[in-house]
Amino acid sequence: MPSSTKTKTPPQQQSGASLSHGLKQRHLSMIALGGVIGAGLFVGSGAGIAAAGPSIVIAYTLSGLLVMLVMRMLGEMSAAYPSSGSFSAHAERAIGPWAGFAAGWSFWVLLCTAVGLEGIGAAHIVSGWLPGTPEWAWVALFMVVFCGANLTAVKNFGEFEFWFAALKVGAISLFLVLGVLAVAGVLPGTDSPGASNLTDFLPHGSDGLLIGLLASVFAYGGLETVTIAAAESENPVRGVASAVRTAMWRIALFYIGSMAVVVTLVPWDSEEVVEKGPYVAALDHLGIPGAGQLMNVVVLVALLSAMNANIYGSSRIAHSLVERGQGPRVLAKTSGGVPRIAVLTSCVFGFACVLLSYWRPDDVFHWLLNMIGGVILVVWIFIAVSQLLLRRRVERESPEKLVVRMWAFPFLTWVALAGMAAIFVLMAREPDTRVQLYSTGGMTLFLAVVGYAWQKARARS
Repeated sequence: MPSSTKTKTPPQQQSGASLSHGLKQRHLSMIALGGVIGAGLFVGSGAGIAAAGPSIVIAYTLSGLLVMLVMRMLGEMSAAYPSSGSFSAHAERAIGPWAGFAAGWSFWVLLCTAVGLEGIGAAHIVSGWLPGTPEWAWVALFMVVFCGANLTAVKNFGEFEFWFAALKVGAISLFLVLGVLAVAGVLPGTDSPGASNLTDFLPHGSDGLLIGLLASVFAYGGLETVTIAAAESENPVRGVASAVRTAMWRIALFYIGSMAVVVTLVPWDSEEVVEKGPYVAALDHLGIPGAGQLMNVVVLVALLSAMNANIYGSSRIAHSLVERGQGPRVLAKTSGGVPRIAVLTSCVFGFACVLLSYWRPDDVFHWLLNMIGGVILVVWIFIAVSQLLLRRRVERESPEKLVVRMWAFPFLTWVALAGMAAIFVLMAREPDTRVQLYSTGGMTLFLAVVGYAWQKARARS
């Protein structure tokens, strides 16, 4: 069957016509800017530094280049076909309904689980400030607040993310300024470390660099939210194009730049890098009064921001899937331009993950974490394959829709796919990530089979 007929989707379903368009350009710009500064950068980068040492800068550079290519491919498709289903809708259009089903529902599971994990992280910080208060109660409070915000107009989600992102951007920009001044030796009360902390560049050899590379790849997760949100903005095409075109300098500045500052200022093997986090450790090292605790506030904001964004993203992915006939119809119901049943379902799943972390931490919860371990890479592969197939079709049928173009197509798309394949090989080499690889692969295969069966059943009816 020709791909143009098997993947045809009604126009109103492609764009999510039942959703509102309440996000302003300032919301989308700040979501794009703040979305780069995720909880993974603040919380998870310490383990990468401990494994890779100063070579973590190389790891973040390599994974950052891959992410830039992925975002460019996704931006090309999202500008041509704006949809709240983002890469899931593109995969359905390019490959078939089964691909959209597998990519969309696996990402939904990832986002909902991440909501619970971020809630646990945020609650841990707050309960540390207020000893004796139960963490689960804080998670429940955060869940109620952000669930409520997402149940109302989409502009409320946008406002939350606007101010969250503004705080994160301001904090990391200040960190970079202070760090560069300290490295240059012009920050009052500090001496420049020079290159003294960079001499042991590869302390654990290539194996340490590979561990750091894997850690850096997963720190970039969440950048896809801006293409989901763009479908509910005033001008989806302009919003996506602007966000994608600025992705390169944002990744270079916030991720690679901050890693370079941290490993220059603080010895890579300092226990504080892992225990407190690299940013808190760097500020404490500079002896700036209260700076470490202030950075903890920023980490809390990053976690809450990620919770809010993931509730939003999961509900929109679910809504788009169901509108395309790939899930229970009840999730497609909207009120006031908001898919409220989908929002509630995503929040319930997220809080269930929190409860599992207390009730069944060693089996069910551990299995769930392994299952979502490689989902982001699966999504990236669907993005790359979809872009390979759709680019030629758009050039042939609607060349005016190519507002954003993938660089050096198709060469760099194939380079990106080769990079993803290499990361899978690296995951297979490490015992911990090997389990994640197999678990994620099993879930993806199961969803692909279910999606294919669903596709065949719909075709017969």
